Amino acid sequence: MSKNKLICIVGMCGAGKSEVADYMMGKRQFGYVRFGQITLDEVKRMGKKPNEALEKKIREAFRKKHGMAAFAILNGSKFDDLLKTENVIGDGLYSWEEYVYLKDKYGDQFVCLAVYAPPGTRYRRLDGRAKKHGTDDDLRFRSFTPAEAASRDKAEIENLNKAGPIVMADYLILNTQSIPALRKRVDETLEQIFD
Repeated sequence: MSKNKLICIVGMCGAGKSEVADYMMGKRQFGYVRFGQITLDEVKRMGKKPNEALEKKIREAFRKKHGMAAFAILNGSKFDDLLKTENVIGDGLYSWEEYVYLKDKYGDQFVCLAVYAPPGTRYRRLDGRAKKHGTDDDLRFRSFTPAEAASRDKAEIENLNKAGPIVMADYLILNTQSIPALRKRVDETLEQIFD
């Protein structure tokens, strides 16, 4: 088995997961898998516009069919293929069950990295975020109103068991300051992971 690492990033919407992933990708060679892309690909396949209600319905359907570890299971072949040749970032770990599935499957290769920012900070970031990022075909930087973001938080904590991986993360990056401060924390964390 490869000694490459699978670094899965977890955090609530707007915490800075994609910012951390993008910065890490610029620092080292990583394969990249976005957990939630499966949902957005399904929205596109249906020919619909993304919205929180539809996405929630799709996420819940995947979990009904595959269990609460659905997104880890559905992305498993991507992880396996990439880990053969490189370290991998899994952007957007969702549930406790996905955490347990990946920990059981990959053991010491699996690293859970939590990115945290308080709700008020995240909601301000999410409101109008899409305008700041321009073209976003992969829908990574969608905007949410504070009410939509709060609804998503509630659903992810109550229905998707998202708090568990944040609490059990191997590393925590607090993202409440500037982008340079965040990047400094990421650099320090990468040094610890790969020392």
